[in-house]
Amino acid sequence: MFSIFKSDPTKKLNKLLSIKLEQAMLAQRKGDIRTYSQLSFEAQQIDRQISEIEAQNTK
Repeated sequence: MFSIFKSDPTKKLNKLLSIKLEQAMLAQRKGDIRTYSQLSFEAQQIDRQISEIEAQNTK
């Protein structure tokens, strides 16, 4: 009944994912491969969290 008042947990994660991917792209352009790798890894973890949440919601 009050589902309209619940926040979407994936919305916050999607925003964080796009920020991490943009930071990774900028690091790659600067030639900082170590930072690029770290940010890409963090983005993959966030993407997994989003996938897990969406899988739970579809059940």
